[in-house]
Amino acid sequence: MNKPRELDATLLEELTALLGSRVTTSRGVREHHGKDESYYPYAPPDAVVFPHSTEEVRDVVEICRRHRTPMIPYGVGTSLEGHVLAANGGVCIDLSQMNRVLAVHADDLDATVQAGVTRKQLNEEIRHAGLMFPVDPGADATVGGMAATRASGTNAVRYGTMRENVLALTVVTADARVVRTARRPRKSAAGYDLTRLFVGSEGTLGIITEVTVRLYAIPEAMSAAVCSFRDMKGAVDTVIRTLQHGIPIARSEALCGLTMKAINAYNKTAYKEQPTLFLEFHGTEAGVREQAELVQEIAREHGGEGFEWATRPEDRTRLWSARHQAYFAGLQLRPGARAVSTDVCVPISRLTECIVETSADIARASMPIPLFGHVGDGNFHCMILVRPDEPADLEEAKAFNERLVNRALAMEGTCTGEHGIGSGKIGSLEKELGDAVDLMRALKRTFDPLNLMNPGKVVRLDA
Repeated sequence: MNKPRELDATLLEELTALLGSRVTTSRGVREHHGKDESYYPYAPPDAVVFPHSTEEVRDVVEICRRHRTPMIPYGVGTSLEGHVLAANGGVCIDLSQMNRVLAVHADDLDATVQAGVTRKQLNEEIRHAGLMFPVDPGADATVGGMAATRASGTNAVRYGTMRENVLALTVVTADARVVRTARRPRKSAAGYDLTRLFVGSEGTLGIITEVTVRLYAIPEAMSAAVCSFRDMKGAVDTVIRTLQHGIPIARSEALCGLTMKAINAYNKTAYKEQPTLFLEFHGTEAGVREQAELVQEIAREHGGEGFEWATRPEDRTRLWSARHQAYFAGLQLRPGARAVSTDVCVPISRLTECIVETSADIARASMPIPLFGHVGDGNFHCMILVRPDEPADLEEAKAFNERLVNRALAMEGTCTGEHGIGSGKIGSLEKELGDAVDLMRALKRTFDPLNLMNPGKVVRLDA
C-alpha cells in the first residue's frame, strides 16, 4: 500500500476552505477508498473529499488542476478492474453523498439523478409510480459509477446496458467546465454523441455528476424459473434457441455445477449441483405463461429437467438474490482467496463453443474456477480463485485469462462485456482494437492534457 504523499499544504487548505470537514487524509478512510472488489494491490489516495453538488465537484477539479494533482472518482467501490485505485496518488472524489433523485418524469419514462444515487435507491423512489430502472449489475452500485463503466447485468438481454439507458449526462471536465451532453428527448441528431463518449469512459475524460436515465413500466406479470441440465452445453443451447425463436425473455443466467454447489453452501439452499439456468419472463399474464411454456419445451429438448417456478415477488427476489450472491458464495470455495474475475462476451452463435472450450480449460486448472454469466447476451464470467500469498496462483490465473481472452477474440468477441478496462485489461484492449486505441489516446490527451483524470486506466499514454 502506498504511503500518503506530502500533498501541497495550499491544496489541502483550499479544499478544506471549500468543503470543511468533508476533506480527510485519515488513514482508515484512505485505505477504504484505495480498494475495490478486484485482486489488485490496494492503492489509497492521498486525500478523500465528499462533494454534495456539481458545483462543488467543479471547484474541487479546479483546485486539483491548478495544483497538478490526480483525481479519482469513487462511487461505492464495487468495480472489478481496479478502476478506483490511486496508482499515482492524488485526491479521491467520493460522490456517494451526491445521492438525490433530482426529477422523475413519469409520463416521459425518465429520471435525472445525482451520480451517487444507487440503483436500489432509485427503484424505491419510483416504485410508487409503477416504474422501474432495470439495469442490474448485481451489486447496489451507484448510477454514476454504472454509467462510467457502461455496466449491464442480468436484465441486459431484454432492456440493454447503460449505453442504451442513459439519455444525458452532466460532466465536469478536466479543465473544470460543467458540460450537459444532451437534453431529454429519446432521440437527437444534434452534433457529436458526447453522452456515449462519456458512458464507459471510466472517469478518464471527466467526472459524471448527474445522469438522466430511461425508466420502464413495471410489467403486469413476472415469472422466474430454475432448470437444471446434464451439461453446460444443454443450458447455453437452450438460451440460444430461445433467442433465435424470438421469445422475449427478460433474464437468462447460466451457472455451472461448482457455482451451484457454492450457492447451496452459502445460502443454505438445495438446488441440484449441476449446470443450471435461472430465467425470468416479463409481460402480461397470458404472455408470460406462453413464453414460459415455450422455453420449457426448448429446455426439455436440450436435456433440461426439474423446472421450478417462482411467481410471488418474495420467491423471485429469493431466487435472484441467490444468483447475485454467486460471487461471494464462490469466494467461500477457497477461504482466504481473492477472485480474478473475467467477463468475455462473444456473439451468441459462438457462445456454446466458447463455454465448452473454457470448461475444458477449467478442468485442467489447479484452483477452483466457478463459471456463470448472462448468457442471453453472450457474456459469461470465470471466477479464478487465487491465494494472495501464492505468486504461482496469480501467474496461472493470468495465463488462463489470456487464453480466455484470445479465445473470445478469435470468435469475434470482446475482452470485457461489462466490467470495463480499468487498469487490468489495458493490454487486452490493445489486442482487441489495435490502432483504434491510438484514437482513444488522442481523445484522452485532448480532454485531459495533464493526465489528471483517473490516470493509469483504459489507455497507456506512454505508448
